[in-house]
Amino acid sequence: MALGDLMTSRFSQLSLAVSNHVTDGNGSGGDYHEDVTSADLASQRMDFDTASTSSYANAAASSATAPTTMVYLPQTVVLCELRHAAFEASTPTGPSASGLVSKWRPKDRMKTGCVALVLCLNISVDPPDVIKISPCARMECWIDPFSMAPQKALENIGKNLRDQYERWQPKARCKVELDPTVDEVKKLCNTCRRYAKSERVLFHYNGHGVPKPTANGEIWLFNKSYTQYIPLPISDLDSWLSTPSIYVFDCSAAGMIVNAFIELLDSGTSNNPGSARDCILLAACEAHETLPQSAEFPADVFTSCLTTPIKMALRWFCTRSLLHESLNCSLIDKIPGRQNDRKTLLGELNWIFTAVTDTIAWNVLPQDLFRRLFRQDLLVASLFRNFLLAERIMRSANCSPVSYPMLPPTHQHHMWDAWDMAAEICLSQLPALVEEPTAEFQPSPFFTEQLTAFEVWLDHGSEHKKPPEQLPI
Repeated sequence: MALGDLMTSRFSQLSLAVSNHVTDGNGSGGDYHEDVTSADLASQRMDFDTASTSSYANAAASSATAPTTMVYLPQTVVLCELRHAAFEASTPTGPSASGLVSKWRPKDRMKTGCVALVLCLNISVDPPDVIKISPCARMECWIDPFSMAPQKALENIGKNLRDQYERWQPKARCKVELDPTVDEVKKLCNTCRRYAKSERVLFHYNGHGVPKPTANGEIWLFNKSYTQYIPLPISDLDSWLSTPSIYVFDCSAAGMIVNAFIELLDSGTSNNPGSARDCILLAACEAHETLPQSAEFPADVFTSCLTTPIKMALRWFCTRSLLHESLNCSLIDKIPGRQNDRKTLLGELNWIFTAVTDTIAWNVLPQDLFRRLFRQDLLVASLFRNFLLAERIMRSANCSPVSYPMLPPTHQHHMWDAWDMAAEICLSQLPALVEEPTAEFQPSPFFTEQLTAFEVWLDHGSEHKKPPEQLPI
């Protein structure tokens, strides 16, 4: 039965029940009193509901043979216009394929399935083209390599770096090669690509124990007896890792590698068609620059920013804060909580840092680039958020990290002031929280302030003004 016919029949039943009720209850329609109590109305409504379904068939049958004096209500057609009949057919059954929302919905999700870590440290042997200052940066993955035997230090550094990446992508398979030969790196790359299949492979290169890359962008490895440095052309690395892939180069003059890679892609000699679209590069500095050697920084300051951003950001900020005289930097290693628990100090800092870096990227980058780098792959998004921190910290040491695709400068964005304020508020509570485990953590007002700013924009903004910066927050 159509919805209109059903409603018509219900109106007919209603008029029949009301007419019978008036006649039977009062003797005549004119004697009906309006002072009926709510209880009477409820009982009458209940009687109608039970009687209408049982007597409807009998009433319909008798109406064919016996005349009736009932006055029917108008047979109004309800919800039977064309616009109602066509509503279900026009209702989308799945996600919209057009409009603003669909444009922001990622259609090409990617996952980094394998991580290849290559560390060329050659501990206790300095490269021939590096002259170190005294005292100089030593820490690698927050370990002093001279605090233990060289081989043990190398193994611990490799383990720490693997653990740091696994925190960002627990399901990725991480493989480490320590002071490897060219053949070992080739085997590592082929294994990672075979395991990752069509997923992205991350290649991390630490070249602090070998010479700078060559003008052709070759990186240095070792021979089996560690008596020679052996160059590895970037074209070979590209052919082994294939696409999609992301490279991290932490060494002096790392920009030379990026330049060589871009030339390789632009010339069309790359072994992987379309690799220009599916290859991402992060480098510690430009082609003419040397990594910072100040003892204020770890030797792998670029890697530290990428893999342990909160620790690196707080250590750097602590020396520049008004709290530096009253706050011991060693307390930063004892920050209580977990990164994924916002009710703890560490979790709160992580949430604020993610919000700040996402906001900077959203306001600075073109939309397509933002979606590709910050919404397509979770590990890539984390690395690029942390890359913004690396640019800020390393620029203070006259060193400029490089990326491909290239990002506009972000180290002086005003949102960093909001991060500094939030970090200082959290750090002011750190001594009490470390010394008294029962002390209660007071959340930062960061998110409340940003929501207030968004509220102000809603009250005074317009389509002709800039969009609100607080949307990613």
